[in-house]
Amino acid sequence: MKKSKVISTEDILSTLCHSVTEVLSSASGNNISYSAMVQKITRTCMRPDIGCFVLFDGGFTGLVVTNFTAQAAMEVYSDYLRNMGMPEEELAKSHLSDDVSNVLGELMNQIVGDFTNKVREQLHTSITQNQPKMMAINKQVQISVDTTMDRPQARRVTFTTQNQNIFYLELAMDKTEFIKLHDFDITDAVDPDDIIESAHADKQQAEEKAKKQQAEQDIDDDFMENLGL
Repeated sequence: MKKSKVISTEDILSTLCHSVTEVLSSASGNNISYSAMVQKITRTCMRPDIGCFVLFDGGFTGLVVTNFTAQAAMEVYSDYLRNMGMPEEELAKSHLSDDVSNVLGELMNQIVGDFTNKVREQLHTSITQNQPKMMAINKQVQISVDTTMDRPQARRVTFTTQNQNIFYLELAMDKTEFIKLHDFDITDAVDPDDIIESAHADKQQAEEKAKKQQAEQDIDDDFMENLGL
């Protein structure tokens, strides 16, 4: 009898960590990495200097918390906006700025959105998320959220930015396992930006081909005209 593959909390956490590194690395244009070691913790907390939490529900219930130091927050924020073409003089100078919280909140929204897509593709289940809540804080705050988790498990992972600044991701979710009954193909996610870019490239290629054909036709016409035909 073939042994079924079991997907555990750590596997789901690994998927979430990949979403964090992929989204933030792409957004900032810099390398974001995470520790190979994960901590088991008893509860999730929002900590200084900037914390964010988002709830998800559906196939399983959970809570994701990110805690940025001021240095890590400013690096991710600044690199992201520079990568978007924002002039240096228009960037916020303090992590307490609303603009910093708004940008990090939007990035968190993209991260969890990417995570929910991966869950749908890899686990064949669906989860929904609420709008991330991001805030600058100056002392430790314990998050106590009314969820339906029966046997919550909590984990913490350390992330490092390109400039060696640190931030943390904490995940609390139901103690659950997904058991694969049979093999299936994981469909690659379709990125609308890739579709638009591919269509634009095809259009450019078609235009260049048409110009080349027209140029060749003009040469032939000139040659025939010189022959008096």
